[in-house]
Amino acid sequence: MRTVLKSTVAVLAAAGLTALAACSSSSSSSSSTSSADKPLVVVASPTPHAQILNYIKDNLAAKAGLKLTVKEVTDYTLQNPAVQDGSADANYFQHLPYLTDFNKTHGTSVVPVENVHLEPLGVYSKKVKQVADLASGASVAVPNDATNEGRALKLLADNQVITLKDGVGTGATVRDVTGNPKNLKFKELDAAQLPRALSDVDAAVINGNNALGAGLKPASDAILLEKADGNPYANVLAVKKGKENDPRVQKLAQLLHSDEVKKYINDTFQGSVIPAF
Repeated sequence: MRTVLKSTVAVLAAAGLTALAACSSSSSSSSSTSSADKPLVVVASPTPHAQILNYIKDNLAAKAGLKLTVKEVTDYTLQNPAVQDGSADANYFQHLPYLTDFNKTHGTSVVPVENVHLEPLGVYSKKVKQVADLASGASVAVPNDATNEGRALKLLADNQVITLKDGVGTGATVRDVTGNPKNLKFKELDAAQLPRALSDVDAAVINGNNALGAGLKPASDAILLEKADGNPYANVLAVKKGKENDPRVQKLAQLLHSDEVKKYINDTFQGSVIPAF
């Protein structure tokens, strides 16, 4: 998952989506029967989502009769609105808990089509080799968005670093920490800022995609890594409700679940991204 980058990149991304919206508007009068011949426009975060989509575009799409346009968008807060307003046909960047929370908060109706992959959340540090080595009062950065903060704290709680209020679930925040034997000092930051913050804190809990984008290898660099078994945070291909059966969407879903894509994910990311099918 990606987070807000308050930078020129975000501005350019917004401009790109505005252009997509204009194209969508200008073509809205076209009949629905011709939509299968149009490119399927998918907005995606650069790593690993757009990489996987570009592999499909370059190697599998033509044979499957799919025209695929991949738009990389770093600011992930733009991606569900793009699908909702029709400036993109689909997106690929988020897990279901984030999507559920986004729909509830923003009144959108974006729905999952298929689970594709899991990016294990990990704890990283330039100062210690294992979580147990964190000193009393150590600083730990965590993502500040609604679903990933709870996910990060649960990772720490599942490994007896902290304890959380009973029943708080994945919506936990640092205010729900009831046991903190090391007196850790939590810093809540935008998820994309966490890799850059590593030099300023003792440890950081970083989403898999942001770790990969910063040149970290979750499978080998994390001092603590989320388990894949029974994990609810698989990233999904998503569309606006009602478009799940678009033939182009179904073709892409089938390609995302193909043996070729599974092999590509395993060979390229070496356990840092795990197929969820």
